[in-house]
Amino acid sequence: MSEMNQAMIEKYRSNFLKEVEANVEEGHWVKMCMQCGVCSGSCPMQNHWEHPPQELFMMIRANKREEVLSSTSMWMCTSCYNCIARCPRGLPITHIMHGLASYGKRLGLAPKEQPTVKFGDIFWKSIVQNGRVNELKVGLGLYFKDGFSQGIKNALAGKELGLAMIKTKRMNPMEYFGGHKCKDRSGIAKMLARAEAFEAEHVAKYGK
Repeated sequence: MSEMNQAMIEKYRSNFLKEVEANVEEGHWVKMCMQCGVCSGSCPMQNHWEHPPQELFMMIRANKREEVLSSTSMWMCTSCYNCIARCPRGLPITHIMHGLASYGKRLGLAPKEQPTVKFGDIFWKSIVQNGRVNELKVGLGLYFKDGFSQGIKNALAGKELGLAMIKTKRMNPMEYFGGHKCKDRSGIAKMLARAEAFEAEHVAKYGK
């Protein structure tokens, strides 16, 4: 690419695109999207997207920062990787979606009422506390995420599934009081603290 063409690209590139390139995993690939829509057509969640991937990428290039980072779209990705397998340009779309979700949450812009955002919070809290996921606590957390009254309704609606899981020993009510914990939880806590410190050092040094 000639220096003149490169200079033109830099001149007209949006500030938000630069921000995504600097702070979002694989964000530098966004500019390679050619808007074919294969990713959207390949996605099993296509009917639930607020904005499909190629539309998000165009919005990034159009400098629609708040609209992108507060969107529910990235939180609908199930990591099936159909989009990556079928993208004619090989864009790591799944990684970009998760990167945008993570960056939006880090900035406090993630949609607070999105169920998958709440699920992520409950799931991570379980890992931090136990060193691994306590399925029963995560399940109950999801049932009661919208309040006690709604939680009771959710529990009654799912009682047949719950009883079947207990009967087949797929769920043990006693696990709520202590099951599914790692032996060295203090070691897990130290590891997570070191990871957070390492991430902060990396961001301070490289900006992403």
